[in-house]
Amino acid sequence: MRVLPLLLILIVPQAALAWGPLGHRVTGQIAQSRLSPRAAAAVQRILGTEDLAEASTWADEMRSNPEPFWQQTANPWHYVTIPPGKTYAEVGAPPEGDAVTALQGFARTLRDKSATPEQQALALRFAVHVIADLQQPLHAGNGADKGGNTVRVRWFGRDTELHAVWDSELPNNKGLSFSEYTLWLTRKLKPEEARAWSSADPLVWIAESAALRDRIYPADSKLSYQYVYDHAAEVDLRLTQGGLRIAAWLNSVFAER
Repeated sequence: MRVLPLLLILIVPQAALAWGPLGHRVTGQIAQSRLSPRAAAAVQRILGTEDLAEASTWADEMRSNPEPFWQQTANPWHYVTIPPGKTYAEVGAPPEGDAVTALQGFARTLRDKSATPEQQALALRFAVHVIADLQQPLHAGNGADKGGNTVRVRWFGRDTELHAVWDSELPNNKGLSFSEYTLWLTRKLKPEEARAWSSADPLVWIAESAALRDRIYPADSKLSYQYVYDHAAEVDLRLTQGGLRIAAWLNSVFAER
């Protein structure tokens, strides 16, 4: 095992992942089935046999790459910072950029006929990942606790952070594979819900995440069944919306112009 890349990723500020592999693959699989014909053809042209569920975790996997691009440039692209009582429009992006500016750049690359296949593949994989990230409420961080990474909790008696609870512990609690979880979510999805939730606007997702974020900090650091009961439906909702929004964003990017 290469130790240096792992050490690098551990010391980068706000380097925690958003949604574990399970959550990201659920959003990718939901999105795959809802692409327009043009978007589906573009995805296949760019990724070949790789589908969106497989592509969804690539940006996190690459965070152990020691290259400066991954350790410095791309690191802020996984989140935004919204202090309580503010909106993204009021705060804007920091000089180093964030998830919103990254998505703007990815859209330009995907529409650019002069972009190389490698550039388009990076943009597509990263965009799929970031859109799901922005549904995780702690990736619209408050600027005070690194997206919940410094909030220590005990999850069923085990020490961890609030961010990790939302990334992995809550989604994994059902004990499902990503394909089973996707089926559970999509077979309950009503057409009117799908239409209402299929927003391609990051500012909509961010406002929702920031509002949810402010409700999920526990009064007691000992978390177990009650916390699962209180928030499992919210995790299901955000994963479902993440998949719909990946599809909506890609359908918009690849729409005929």
